[in-house]
Amino acid sequence: MNWIQNLTRAIDYIEGNLTAEICFDEVANHAYSSSSHFQLIFHVLTGLTVGEYIRNRRLSLAAQDLLQTNSKIVDVAMRYQYDAQESFSKAFTRFHGVSPSKIKMGQVRLFHRFGINVTVQGGFDLPWKLTNDFHLVDWGEIDAEQGETPSDKYKKITTWARKARGKNPGVFDALTAWLLDDSQWAADKIVENEQILMQGVFARFKEQNARLRMYLKELEPTGVVNAPVFKALDDFDRELSGTSPKILCKPITQMFANFATMQERDLREKIAGEKTGRHGVDNVDGLGFIGYLKNRDAQVQWCLFMPDLVKHQQKGFQVDSFEYKQMPAMRFIGKEFTKPNNAEIRKNVSATLDSMAEYNSDFSYDVLFMHHYGKGVDKEPWHGFWGRFMKADTPVPEGFLHWDFLPDDTNTPYLTFRSQFAYATFSGDIDAMHKREGYDSDAMYDVTRNIILGQGVTIPYPEIYWTAEVHLNGYDQPSTAYMFSVVV
Repeated sequence: MNWIQNLTRAIDYIEGNLTAEICFDEVANHAYSSSSHFQLIFHVLTGLTVGEYIRNRRLSLAAQDLLQTNSKIVDVAMRYQYDAQESFSKAFTRFHGVSPSKIKMGQVRLFHRFGINVTVQGGFDLPWKLTNDFHLVDWGEIDAEQGETPSDKYKKITTWARKARGKNPGVFDALTAWLLDDSQWAADKIVENEQILMQGVFARFKEQNARLRMYLKELEPTGVVNAPVFKALDDFDRELSGTSPKILCKPITQMFANFATMQERDLREKIAGEKTGRHGVDNVDGLGFIGYLKNRDAQVQWCLFMPDLVKHQQKGFQVDSFEYKQMPAMRFIGKEFTKPNNAEIRKNVSATLDSMAEYNSDFSYDVLFMHHYGKGVDKEPWHGFWGRFMKADTPVPEGFLHWDFLPDDTNTPYLTFRSQFAYATFSGDIDAMHKREGYDSDAMYDVTRNIILGQGVTIPYPEIYWTAEVHLNGYDQPSTAYMFSVVV
């Protein structure tokens, strides 16, 4: 266990010199290690770099010093090795969510000394760690280097967005679990929990959105920015302000004016959301405020990286046209698609519907209509139905299924869908259009969906979500177009 003792000696040295200049080589010497090896081991064990640990400890202690009578910001800044009060103030505000001049008791974000045993102890408490797990923009990495083109600068942001998409959903889910954990909401935790939500989550995303908007606005005249990202940022900011009527009936600042009310589980359930389903099925109906933030975060990132992804996904085929259609009321009529009798079903269904030509809608192609009965894909398998979109109220032949499509689904019965959709047509290699390897479903599905996401348009998943492969040349020819449910 010598390595534990060595790390402990190194941490003792750091703790004894937080108000002095610290040389990484000297820290490593106390662990009887080379500087590079020590920094690698430290990061693997703790999840932080040595520099991050030193900075967090200094800023945590600095806040406590500022609460002392007659303390001066400039003196505290110098004590903790900041060359200028301005740089100290920026770092302090990022860390605590409040400026040094406004810090008050209860606002201090404590970062405890590490103690190395068999496990790592100290650091932030679990809820603070959750907020630190968000993959936010590291502006130190984004800052322009000499000779960078606008495309280079934009590429940095799109690369961040793709990484954030792989990390942030799980952190939002963990935050929801924390909100619903009654043991985390005792009276003695309310003050700290207020800081976690208001500063660790809401304020951080507000700051990121503001800086991201400024960064993208500077690049916008060069033509590299996907314009829908600005609307996505607007929508995200509206959610962060708490002005969306979907969950909160008043702004966040009013909602949390008396944060002690968060001890009430009913309120926390509104914030966190629950898996209930408006029709008694096990899918997400009440996303909760955190769920809406999760979706808005996703929309910003999709608008950044999806357009480039769509280009790379078109291998051996291309998108000929893409548009959003709003159709009058329609009725889909068909039979469930099964592989053993696929050809027979197609032929019989098409023959029956051909005989009902007087009921043809303005979109009378043969289609493979697909949905999950209003549930999430993890709760209900894929169902495909071979048929056509006919006029509303078309009589349903015996043995056929049907679903109605209306321009607006407000107050409509369960599994009545919207007659609004994205419509994409394709040309090129048929096999490439339907390739599955490397795609979530197949190429046409993925490309259509990703164009939608890149434009910041809502896909109403799962309750009124549906898609359809369109056979423009009849049931006996491959599909070369795609329909995808949207809410524009």
